[in-house]
Amino acid sequence: MKIGTPAETFEGEARVALTPDSARQLQKLGHACLVQSGAGTAAGFSDADYHEAGVEVVATASELVAASEIVTKVRPPTETEIDLLLKGQTLISFFYPSTNEDLMNVVADKGIVTVAMDMVPRISRAQKMDALSSMANIAGYRAVIEAGNHFGRFFTGQVTAAGKVPPAKVLVIGAGVAGLAAIGTSTSLGAITLAFDVRPEVAEQIESMGAEFVFLDFDQAQQDGATTGGYAAPSSPEFQEKQLEKFRELAPDIDIVISTALIPNRDAPLLWTKDMVEAMKAGSVIVDLAAERGGNCELTVADEKIVTDNAVTIVGYTDFPSRMATQSSTLYATNIRHMLADLTPDKDGTIVHDMDDDVIRGATITHDGSVTFPPPPPKVQAIAAQPQGKPMKEPTPEEKRAREQVEFKEQTKRQVTLLSVGALLVLVAGLFAPASFMQHFIVFVLSVFIGFQVIWNVAHSLHTPLMAVTNAISSIIILGALIQIGSSSMLITLLASAGVLMAAVNIFGGFLVTRRMLAMFQKS
Repeated sequence: MKIGTPAETFEGEARVALTPDSARQLQKLGHACLVQSGAGTAAGFSDADYHEAGVEVVATASELVAASEIVTKVRPPTETEIDLLLKGQTLISFFYPSTNEDLMNVVADKGIVTVAMDMVPRISRAQKMDALSSMANIAGYRAVIEAGNHFGRFFTGQVTAAGKVPPAKVLVIGAGVAGLAAIGTSTSLGAITLAFDVRPEVAEQIESMGAEFVFLDFDQAQQDGATTGGYAAPSSPEFQEKQLEKFRELAPDIDIVISTALIPNRDAPLLWTKDMVEAMKAGSVIVDLAAERGGNCELTVADEKIVTDNAVTIVGYTDFPSRMATQSSTLYATNIRHMLADLTPDKDGTIVHDMDDDVIRGATITHDGSVTFPPPPPKVQAIAAQPQGKPMKEPTPEEKRAREQVEFKEQTKRQVTLLSVGALLVLVAGLFAPASFMQHFIVFVLSVFIGFQVIWNVAHSLHTPLMAVTNAISSIIILGALIQIGSSSMLITLLASAGVLMAAVNIFGGFLVTRRMLAMFQKS
């Protein structure tokens, strides 16, 4: 089939739904690709790049749509763009059906099959098509860069001849995809990063990235955790009050706030009030990624940057992915390519719109002339869905001891069985093998047993720090092999040489791994 990508008409939109690389992959699925002239220019893809990738460049959008069976876009279509679409065509783009109901009805009445990339269900198999996460990842990264552009100091602390520069303190509100991207960027720049989320289960993720999780003095069991889509559930009024109280406490010490708290198709919760802004230091920056839905900050103005009376900069831009058009176009085009790969199961250029498939059904909002939104819940569990109801009860000390005793007994039974079988095999070997062989063999078996017990009982997290111990063991192996390498037996000489080689590889590999692990914790 022919896949056409028109230029985006939304003012300021620089992204494109087809890149030369994605076009090459789509051609392997049996599709032909068309693109409107100049559609990828703002994202860094020239018409010549598309020509080189085997894409047909068409002059106007009307010509392109008329020649295509599938139309791919970034932004939801305008009424003018819908007028160009023909019955039976497939449209793949962001659509936001809950807020564009009239537009969805128009598309359905025209008999157009619509796949909304913002409706891809959040299940494991669909991660490669999750365009919302792709764009949120870019938005989180760009938010920190944007904050740094308006912040008057370093992110990292420095000690210079001219004086000491304290590190910036960054608070990231919301630890979804955008929030985690912001946390990673902020910590890598050297800032002291704090992060908050209503889901206490994300604390481990936050801390593993080098940030500090902001805990509330609140019974977390009263929180609803995450919804089936992996997003944070709405908070109770009591929790919201505790949350605002904590933010008021933090506001005077925070230099940069990156606010990412937003659930699709809902208004953004108010988390950073006017009095918190007034309590911040002059020169502080707030970047509100929820500006498109009202903003998490009370003073946010969508698509604008404002400076308050106390010199706090509030950034309310809603086009962060478009500000990194090359990267976001690459990721979004890849998401669409994966969607089309699922729609082309035989890789023969024929679309099979399987409405029994969780991913395809979840993303399809119009089909066969009717509206199919909202979709039924997916048959498989969501990526970040948590068990509903009460959280799992932590086992008591008595239950832990009982469990450990059972595990110990089972382990003992296994070891006794293995030792019995080994002793029987040694006995059988002793009946037929010479005495000199049995002496060496028994020493070998005991060495293996002791070495196994020593290494097996070391926690997995300690294997890398104990690399020096394994190197010492390898050194002993080399010494033993060197003693035997001059043997008159060619077989023994070959085995000793092999032992030296393998032990040397283990030693040098151990040093390299240790060096790499240590380098991960050093700042360049």
